[in-house]
Amino acid sequence: MGICWTCFSSSSSSSSSPHNPTSATTTTTTGALSAGQILPTDTLRIFTFVELKAATRNFRPDTVLGEGGFGKVYKGWLDEKANSKNGTIIAVKKLNSESVQGIEEWQSEVTFLGRLSHPNLVKLLGYCLEETELLLVYEFMQKGSLENHLFGRGSSVQPLLWDIRLKIAIGAARGLAFLHTSEKVIYRDFKASNILLDGSYNAKISDFGLAKLGPSASQSHVTTRVMGTYGYAAPEYVATGHLYVKSDVYGFGVVLVEMLTAQRALDPTRPSAQLNLTDWVKPYLHDRRKLKSIMDSRLEGKYPSKAAFRIAQLALKCLAPEHKQRPSMNEVLESLERIEAANKDPKLQSNRTVATRHVHHRSPLHPNQEGR
Repeated sequence: MGICWTCFSSSSSSSSSPHNPTSATTTTTTGALSAGQILPTDTLRIFTFVELKAATRNFRPDTVLGEGGFGKVYKGWLDEKANSKNGTIIAVKKLNSESVQGIEEWQSEVTFLGRLSHPNLVKLLGYCLEETELLLVYEFMQKGSLENHLFGRGSSVQPLLWDIRLKIAIGAARGLAFLHTSEKVIYRDFKASNILLDGSYNAKISDFGLAKLGPSASQSHVTTRVMGTYGYAAPEYVATGHLYVKSDVYGFGVVLVEMLTAQRALDPTRPSAQLNLTDWVKPYLHDRRKLKSIMDSRLEGKYPSKAAFRIAQLALKCLAPEHKQRPSMNEVLESLERIEAANKDPKLQSNRTVATRHVHHRSPLHPNQEGR
């Protein structure tokens, strides 16, 4: 869950509640977004606290999947019998009683995920509201977060193959494009930790606690206090509190760079000149030869160099300092799908770099990789 890292006084904020619910399911029909739906409001199941307490074995520590600003997320099993792990696997997010932003973000999740359905948005199954207990129940995502796959270390974490990275980028782009075109929702906290993966590495955007309804047709932006995650937030939003639909595109560009390099957007353990990833690597994204030196060494050179360079160029467009200069998410999605299509063309397989060619190449991002 995004945490407010700085706040500015602002004019009246746009309401985070979407338009009045429709009485029947509405389906969008824009190209690749046709699988998305705006649902009636009565689709969510209301769980009792007793049910969720039993499903998570009394919120036992060994069922914790993760933790954010809202609270902890637990793995649970519905309809289990005799304490065996049978039934539907779920993820249960439980509000931390000390969370400052909890109630607002809980309401935002129910408001948006309760009505918006798309294959690349995590599915909210229901919620629990009993006195001080606030919980949300989601589908379980077997592969965890993109963040863990990119930055996790250890024998249990396998590096993502190039084709899987591209698949994840396309899936996340579809989800974000759907948000921007369905009800003009600004997600506001796009980052690797909020991209979850199912058993087939299909990407689904999660955590809608900071989502806002975008500007009306007569407005260019909404004004709100600055919240999100430093390193991903668009510069115009940080500087003014003005939130544009294309502010999300900037965050997507940051994640694209993370997927190329397997380096965090912001890492205080790096030298001060390299603290901010995008500021550091932008010069490398302009040049195909330089790009090779910052690619994730765990790919071992097994990626199509032309496709990688095209994604680097797309990332640069997303990272444009002025929001008007950035492509829309529909345009980003179309670009990624073209790259994927070209990548599958047998005639272009010769563009794939040979792993052994770069094993001893010294990288500014991975200076200790020689001799591996």
